Parts: sequence; C-alpha cells; structure tokens
Amino acid sequence: MPVSTAVPRLAALLRSAGLRRFPALCRQLHAQLLKSGLRHLPPFPVALLTAYAHCGLLPAAHNLFDETPHRDPFLYSAILAAFSHSDRPSDALPLFCQMLAVDRIPLDGFILATLVKTSSRLASIRLGRQAHAQFLSSPLLSGDDVVKSSLVDMYSRCGAPDDARKVFDTILHKNCVSWTAMVSGYASNGRKVEALELFRQMPEKNVFVWTALISGFIQSGDSFGSVKLFVEMRREGVQIEDSFILSSIIGASSHLASLELGKQLHCLVVGLGYESSMIVGNSLVDMYAKCSDIYSARAVFEGILARDIVSWTTMVVGEAQHGRAEAALTLFDEMVLAGVKPNEVTFVGVIYACSHAGLVQRGRGLFDSMTRDYGMKPLLQHYTCLLDLLSRSGHLSDAEDVIRTMPYEPDEATWAALLSSCKKHGDTQRSNRIADHLLALKPRDPSTYILLSNTYAIAGKWGHVATVRRLMANMEIRKEPGYSWVELGKESCLFRAGEVPHNMRNEILELLERLVMEMKKRGYVPDTSSVMHDVEEHEKEQQLFLHSERLAVAYGILKSVPGAVIRVVKNIRVCSDCHTVMKLISSIIRKEIVVRDATRFHHFEGGKCSCGDFW
Repeated sequence: MPVSTAVPRLAALLRSAGLRRFPALCRQLHAQLLKSGLRHLPPFPVALLTAYAHCGLLPAAHNLFDETPHRDPFLYSAILAAFSHSDRPSDALPLFCQMLAVDRIPLDGFILATLVKTSSRLASIRLGRQAHAQFLSSPLLSGDDVVKSSLVDMYSRCGAPDDARKVFDTILHKNCVSWTAMVSGYASNGRKVEALELFRQMPEKNVFVWTALISGFIQSGDSFGSVKLFVEMRREGVQIEDSFILSSIIGASSHLASLELGKQLHCLVVGLGYESSMIVGNSLVDMYAKCSDIYSARAVFEGILARDIVSWTTMVVGEAQHGRAEAALTLFDEMVLAGVKPNEVTFVGVIYACSHAGLVQRGRGLFDSMTRDYGMKPLLQHYTCLLDLLSRSGHLSDAEDVIRTMPYEPDEATWAALLSSCKKHGDTQRSNRIADHLLALKPRDPSTYILLSNTYAIAGKWGHVATVRRLMANMEIRKEPGYSWVELGKESCLFRAGEVPHNMRNEILELLERLVMEMKKRGYVPDTSSVMHDVEEHEKEQQLFLHSERLAVAYGILKSVPGAVIRVVKNIRVCSDCHTVMKLISSIIRKEIVVRDATRFHHFEGGKCSCGDFW
C-alpha cells in the first residue's frame, strides 16, 4: 500500500482504537508502524501516545515519549494532557520541567492550560499561582481566554472563588465554559447567593451549567437546595443529555435520607432510559442503601450489567452497614472471583462488617491479606477498623497493642473508639487510664468529651466530670443536640430530644407510657449510664423517655399504615437504652423499625436487631 494511502488509514485506526479503548489493537498498530518504518512519521508519535493514554496504558505512553528522538510541542501537549487527566497528575510536573529546561520548548496556550488543570487536580493553589504568573508575563498568551477559563476553574477548586472572579471578569468573550466554571466555583465553595445571581445573568443556560450549579450545592452541603434547583430545571424543560446530573441528584436524596424522593428519581431514570448507565446504577445502589432499603439496593446492583469497583464496593459497604455481615463477605468473595481487585474502601467495608458481627479471625485475615495478597499498605482507617474489631469483641489487650504499635500516630478518634469499647465491656481500670490519656491530648470533637464525661460519671468521678465540662465551656465546645426524623411516604416529621410536638403531644406521650409499661412486664430496666448529668435516677429515666428516636418511632406507629416499615434517621449514635427499647417495641407492635444513626443501620424486628448488639 502506498505511504500516502497508509498514513491516513493507520492514523484513523489509531484514533478509533484509542477512543474505543482497545489496547490490544493499539499494540498491534504500534507493531505494524515499527515494521513498516512509519513509527516516527507525523502524525504517528502523537496519535499513538494519545491512543495508549485513552486505553489507560500510561507506562507505554511514557516509554513511547522517551523513545521519540525529536519531541515537539504537540508531543508534549499529548503526554502532559495524558498525565494531567490520569490518577497520577503529579507525574506531569517533571515533564513540564524537562520541556522548558531540556528541550527548551516555550509554553503555548494549550500547554499552559494543561499546567493549570494539573494544579486543579492536585489542589495546589501555589502551583496554580505560578502558572498564572507565567501567563501574565507572556505578552503572546495574556489574552488567551481558554487559559483564563482554566484559571477560573483552578482557583475555584482550590477554594479561592474571589480570585477566580477576578480572572473571570477579565475574559472578553465569555463562553459557556467560563460561565459554568465561575457558577460552579461559587456554588461548590458555599457562596450560593453569588452562584445563583451569576447563574441568572447567563445569556444561555444548558444542562451542563445546571449540572455544575446543582453539583456545587450538593458539594457545599445543601442537598435540599440542589433538589429545588433540579425541580426548577425540569419545569423549564431542559433536556438531560448525560447521566451525570441524575447521578448527582440521586446522591442528594442519599444525603437527605429521603427514600420517597429516591424512588421518584429511580422512576425518572427508567423513564429517560438511563437504567443501564453504570454511574446511575451505582448512585441508586448507594441511595437505597443509605435510605435503609438494602433489598432494593441489592436488586439494583444485580441489574447492573457492567460493574466496576465502585459498584461492588458500594454494595459491600451497604451490606456491612446494615448488619448483613455474611452477605457483605460473600459479595466480597464473588467480587474477587470476578477478577475485580478490591481497593482501600472495599477493605474498610469488609473489616467493618466483621467488626459489627464479632468475626474476629475473618477480620484479621482480611486485614493481613491487604499486604499479603494485594500489596496495599493499610491506612490509619484500616488500623482503626482492626482496633474496632478487636475491642468490640472484648479483645481489649490486643486492641491496645495495635494502637501502640501501628505505624501511625493514633488520633483522637482511634483512642475514643478504644475507650468506648472499654466502657462497654466494663473494664473500669483500662477505661480510666485511657480516658486520662485521651483528655491529655486536648481533643476537639464534642462527642469525645461526652464519652469522657460518661466514662468518669460511671466511675463516680464527678470531679473529673466537672473538669471535662469546664474544658468544654472554655473551648466553646457544645454537645450536638440529638434529633431524628421519620419519613412516612410523602410526609416527614423532625423530632428533637425532649421536645414533643404540641399538636400530637398527648397521643405520643400516652403511647410511649403504654409501651414502657409493657416493656417493664418483659423485664425492661432503664439503662441510665448514658445520662451524664448528676441528677436523681427518675430524672435520668425521664430524659431517656424523651430521646428523639423514641418520639419519632411513636409518631410513626400512630401515623403509618398497617404493615409499613417505620424508618427513622438520627444525627448521632443511638444510646444503649434506646437500642434495647427499639428491640422491645418491634416485638410489641410486630413491625420492622429501621434506624439509621451516625455510624450504621439498625433493623429491629421481632425483638432483635440486625447488628447483633455489636454497634
């Protein structure tokens, strides 16, 4: 075949192989180029490197770059873009230095925009400012709006929206990309008023800027506001052109723990034909799991045809948090057999599952397999899970050995986890010793001070309790007030500890009193150890009586239809007495009660809890 005919044909094949991610075909074409002597002929160096990068073969792309005798700006642009968009963006930095110092290739607009993008990926505002300085010092580039848009995005991602706005205001011809970057920058940094104001000023709004605004609201913690924006977008008839916005808004319903909203979004996904999208499927699995419907989560998971590590890990973690340890571990084994390599988050999920089911040996084996079988270095979070596994099961000496010998400095949360278990297992001597050590660390988390106060209160050390309270006051640390909400179809109601809604006060209190009477017939004795105040016993019992989850459950009993599951979400951890009460109530009313607290899910049914009392 003549060279004039072969070159465009092979170049087209390379582009297709890269875009379709066919690594075997890329290698075959590379071999053919070497055999035919066309390897260094333009446009093959750039086309081949780009194809390898699209296929995720970065080492091959880098080798190709190193073997190219004459490296030009186009080749540098290709290799820098490849690393900037990869999971190793820092590897692009030595190449920038090599380009300037060794090959003496000056910066152009595309390469400078890539450097700014790398700064964004690394969240390095220092590197971004250096790139900005290079931009301003180059007369030929200082008017490049593409680079300016990249700078707006970089400053926004690095938490400097005011700097982003200064650059944005200098863009002469603002296109949708620059507008979207600035709107997203304000929204993701919690500047919602400015984000909406700028959004309303846009001459044209497409689905991408709507997505940026909604995702920014979610990122800044305003899931409710993001849902309102999504409803507005739908009313304006904006066409959904990709699955990302659906994935984002489903994530918002997860944060709100709104099962009803999640179900409506699931119906929308099906109606729009995105049910086969893996990213949407993963979001639905996560949503159902976080909204306490683990069975629907599993059904969606089973329907995902092409599962990635996120699909498997989301389901494993969901099963673990719902106390379904055996299901989580079986799923983990299926994942490994399917050839999917677990990641750090997967191991957190399975060790957590073992911890909350008391499976000490299995959990230890999984922890060891991280290094032995997968070459992973356990992170502090994995050591904390191992510590939790040992301490929950009463292996307190082993747990303390782990915390003192692990290759990380134990943080406040790690010592607090050990202290909590010592308190639970009644090891007063160890509890007091660890409490004294933890107090000396000057913790910052309010829950740690509550734990310390409770530990000293159980030991009768009221002077220490007073010291802890004084420290909390001096450091302006406030205990997070407990609240719970219950969702009944399209209706939901929020309850705060000690506050009974006036319009249903009598019905709720009368129901709770009847339930307590029945519970006491079954042997219930209030556990007041979690009440830190030095008050009379009957006052402690009254405080327990008005905990927010009990009020929410009582409301659910009164309002729910027969056979409906009562689903409650609580912002902090369920206390031991409420846990006992929920088990008894589920037996008395013969209904399933699901409580999602700050750490996991509890499925109460027939007098038992899915956590097996490991929580």
